[in-house]
Amino acid sequence: MNLAPSAEQAAFGEALHDLLSAAAVPEAAESWAAGDHGPGRLLWSRLAEVGVTGLAIPLLSGGLGADTPDLIIAAEELGHHALPGPVAESLAAVPTLLASWEDPDGWLPELAAGRALATLAAPPWLPFGADADAAGLVLLASHDAVGVAVPGDVHSSVDPTRRLFEVSVSGPLTPCPAVGRALDLGALVCAAQLLGAGRALLEAAVAHARTRVQFGGPIGRFQAVQHRLADVAVGLEFARPLLYAAAVTLTARDVSAAKVACSGAACRAARAALQVHGAIGYTQEHGLGRWLTKVRALSLSWGTPGEHRARVMAELKKGAAWN
Repeated sequence: MNLAPSAEQAAFGEALHDLLSAAAVPEAAESWAAGDHGPGRLLWSRLAEVGVTGLAIPLLSGGLGADTPDLIIAAEELGHHALPGPVAESLAAVPTLLASWEDPDGWLPELAAGRALATLAAPPWLPFGADADAAGLVLLASHDAVGVAVPGDVHSSVDPTRRLFEVSVSGPLTPCPAVGRALDLGALVCAAQLLGAGRALLEAAVAHARTRVQFGGPIGRFQAVQHRLADVAVGLEFARPLLYAAAVTLTARDVSAAKVACSGAACRAARAALQVHGAIGYTQEHGLGRWLTKVRALSLSWGTPGEHRARVMAELKKGAAWN
């Protein structure tokens, strides 16, 4: 079992990082929050050109048919740059459902080519469809069935780039054996986004601690600041092997453990970054808020930490009973 990226995967992540660093992601996120999806859709088209949108889509449907660890590499970098849009839904969960559902309407090639986005509601983990106004395909999953849905009332999110829609099916729900796997993949991609966002918050905090001068020197010289940031770095590094183990096994226990670990590490990074930045971290003008709000939203999406801890405990009890 590989608990760290291979050299090829690391190179893929670096290339994706360079692509997104050169793109106008903050401006696209601001437009997305204002209801203009055009700049964000251009970013998604760029991702399609390098194969990101087709990672989980079979070769016969125009995708790459990549392994789950490759998907996790991409998702972490998308979280690192706080890309707007339904990432876990479009990249992982919906393609998994459509591949099992035999994709009667031909959505998989559209998703792989970046010509469409997709979203999903699956109560109780996903009571709403995120960004349904930007998605060409909206699905509703219930237990082992799925159906095409239409968006209804909209609710605001703590993340301004994320709008939550009530959805209702436009036709009958049909059996789909891949619902459980789709939800686990979505939760895993969400965990990877959180890990990437946590990295970005740590990097921002370290950079600020090196340049913010107080009491005659940079605040990074104080041990209290150093220890706080070191704790964040350790938490992120400890979460990473759990994420990669879950990408290999895809068991309920490992997926939930990874989601809990990545959520906790990202939330600690958010608190530390906000504290280090002081008052400017609270301002809308400072870019830190893009990650702070996204971490808060994603940590409660695709299953809350409490729900995932309960699932880990249930799986451990199963194992104990079996033995």
